[in-house]
Formats: sequence, C-alpha cells, structure tokens
Amino acid sequence: MQENEQYALSFSGGKDSMLALDRAIRAGLPVRYLVTMFDEASQRVRFHGVPIELIQAQADAPGIPLLRYPTRPENFEAIFLSSLRDLRERSVTGIIFGNIHLADVRAWYEERTVAAGLKHVEPLWGEAPGKLVREFIERGYSAVLTCIELARAREEWLGAPLSIPLVEDFERVGIDPCGERGEYHTFVSAGPLFAAPIPVRLGEIVTQNGFRLVDIVPGIMPDL
Repeated sequence: MQENEQYALSFSGGKDSMLALDRAIRAGLPVRYLVTMFDEASQRVRFHGVPIELIQAQADAPGIPLLRYPTRPENFEAIFLSSLRDLRERSVTGIIFGNIHLADVRAWYEERTVAAGLKHVEPLWGEAPGKLVREFIERGYSAVLTCIELARAREEWLGAPLSIPLVEDFERVGIDPCGERGEYHTFVSAGPLFAAPIPVRLGEIVTQNGFRLVDIVPGIMPDL
C-alpha cells in the first residue's frame, strides 16, 4: 500500500460487501467511506429491499461515513460516474467492491472506476463461494435473508438467519452458496465491525417480478 492511499467501499448492506469490508480492514486498507446507490422512489437498496435508514445504521456501527446516492434505472450510470468524481474530490484513491465471479458485473464497474483514475480492488474475487459464505459466518457476522428468487430458492428461506446448515441447503439444492446470481440477498445486523448489533425484525412480505422480499424494520427479531 502506498502512502496517502484512501479507499471507499461499494456497500449494499449484504454479506458480500460486509465481508469485503472486513477483509479490507484486516488487510490494513484505510476505508474512509461507504458508498451506497439506492432507489430514489422506494428509498431502498435495489434487490436487497433494505431501507436506506438501516444502511445508515450499518455504516454508523463501525463509524464509517456513508455517502448516499439516490438513483433511478435510467440514470444509474450517470449517478455512478458522478459518485466517482465526488470520491476523487474527497481524495479517495481507490474503490473496493464485493464481486466474486460474475465477470460482466466486475468489468462494468472496473472499466468506469479505472477510467476515473481510481484503483479498483476486489478482495473476494475468484474464491469459492462456499468458502466465502462460511468465512462470513465463522467471523461472527449475523445476517438475515431479505429476498429470494422464487424460481431457484425455497420459500421458507425468506427471513431465515444465514447459517452453516442453511448454506448446506443451498448446496444441496444446487444454487450458488453466496447467491451471486441473485438467488438470495441479505441484510447484516451484527458482527466484529459493529459497535453494537442493529435490532431489526421482519415486516411485510411482497412478491414482485419473480422475487419475494420481506421488509426489515427496526425492532427485535426473536429468532436471531
């Protein structure tokens, strides 16, 4: 690491971005900001369905400033490029992502990040998803499944705590253990980077476009 390097981390509130943050901090990278792109209309992170206020609570737990960028489907790229310029102005030198093995997704972000003059860092890239999700759990993080793809996931997984037995279920069914292809998404409520757990509970369940989501709201979840 060169002197005066400063990093931001692309943060969704899910297990992969949290593990990327965990690894980056353990590697000594100075993570100065978390960056979250969220849906302007719903005020939620897309796919995960988590309200931006709870993403803010996640950022507050380790005390890392959160930069919030509202987007719409038609302006996502423009807002992302604007966020890169904003990070440059804040003296950020690189961005950390939590991609694992989807080359097209990585390429989209890497091309734009590097073109903006920023380093592109992928601490999870190329590793076995089963190994990564187990590392996340064994590090002591707590997460709940907030979204499942109905075509490939079991309905009873929605709202379940992420655990080793659940990961073994993923593997028996044959989905990606990290849900890298959208089979499931998570919200992280506690772990070694958290000053204190975030109390949350399950709310309303909705089904849309082949996915089922459960709302995560402030409160106590008895089964976590």
